[in-house]
Amino acid sequence: MPAITIYTKSTCGYCQAAKALLSRKGAAFEEISVDGDSAGQEKMAERSGGRWTVPQIFIGQSHVGGCDDLHALERAGKLDALLAG
Repeated sequence: MPAITIYTKSTCGYCQAAKALLSRKGAAFEEISVDGDSAGQEKMAERSGGRWTVPQIFIGQSHVGGCDDLHALERAGKLDALLAG
């Protein structure tokens, strides 16, 4: 399984929903909180092509996007393959 990184904020419901989906899939992930961390949020934005909203999700070298993007992959039946690498 490729490495999964998710940038989050503690008060973000979309972050919680994305983490819940990944957990239901049995996918281990590294969570990077950008609460009050402007340098961390800037790094996230650079890595995600300028996106400043959370969550920002990366599976392996692929930028998935946010919570809606992750759930769209699941609905399309493509998330399992991406998680499998």
